[in-house]
Amino acid sequence: MYNKVYVEITNICNMSCSFCHGHKRAARRMSSMEFSLILDKLNGLTEYIYYHLMGEPLTHPLLPDFLRLAKERGYKSIITTNGTLLNKRGDEILKAGVHKVNISLHSFEQGAEAEQRDYVLSLARFAEKAADTGVIVVFRLWNEGFDGGKNENSVAVLKEHLGGEWLENSRGVKIKNKIFLEWGQRFEWPDSNAEIKGNKFFCYGLKDQFGILADGTVVPCCLDSDGVINLGNAFTDDIKDILNSQKAKAIVEGFKCGKATEDLCKRCGYAQRFV
Repeated sequence: MYNKVYVEITNICNMSCSFCHGHKRAARRMSSMEFSLILDKLNGLTEYIYYHLMGEPLTHPLLPDFLRLAKERGYKSIITTNGTLLNKRGDEILKAGVHKVNISLHSFEQGAEAEQRDYVLSLARFAEKAADTGVIVVFRLWNEGFDGGKNENSVAVLKEHLGGEWLENSRGVKIKNKIFLEWGQRFEWPDSNAEIKGNKFFCYGLKDQFGILADGTVVPCCLDSDGVINLGNAFTDDIKDILNSQKAKAIVEGFKCGKATEDLCKRCGYAQRFV
């Protein structure tokens, strides 16, 4: 069993954030039939579906249908979002059975102060509503050193509106029941044109997780934004066969020995964090 599988239901986003690598692929959304097929093929491989790799999940018009379908088949759905559409679509996803919502507060780090305050306040209100229905909400500030002082403003708004315990733990802060805040360093996305990062690497790709892009391409991890490491296609091939392919096995065995078998992995700063 994999801890999670990233299913990119759309590679379309409504924002252009400074920290995001972006992608060069054609804009695409998964159809209901395609998503249903993916769920069938993931049976027995994972319990948790994450609805992104690139793209903003809340831009997909069929997202509530996907959430209901996944819940009916025993999966737990985790959405990572920039939060800008939660005012419009928050109630939809709560009713549809989302398990957890990660909100990247740093998506708005370039906004004006008043605009940012309104944004964070609306997300705090959503978090309260979600927590009341048993849904976990995690605010993310994965931008240490790049926030321009705005992280303090965001935290102040959350404290003002949510109150709570604010108990520190190994990953961040438990604000109150079902509501958390995570801190993290801004990371460098892998890029085929970047420099090789070192001579020793480790990654949880294909060990704890893998990704499926909007066109069905299977990739080792959630950072392969352009599908450079194409392992096969989940729409046409058996996912278990893809994961047991010679190429996939070589990647896993390489990381066990501190080696990167794929060129993109050698250019990934994130693969240096666990060495």
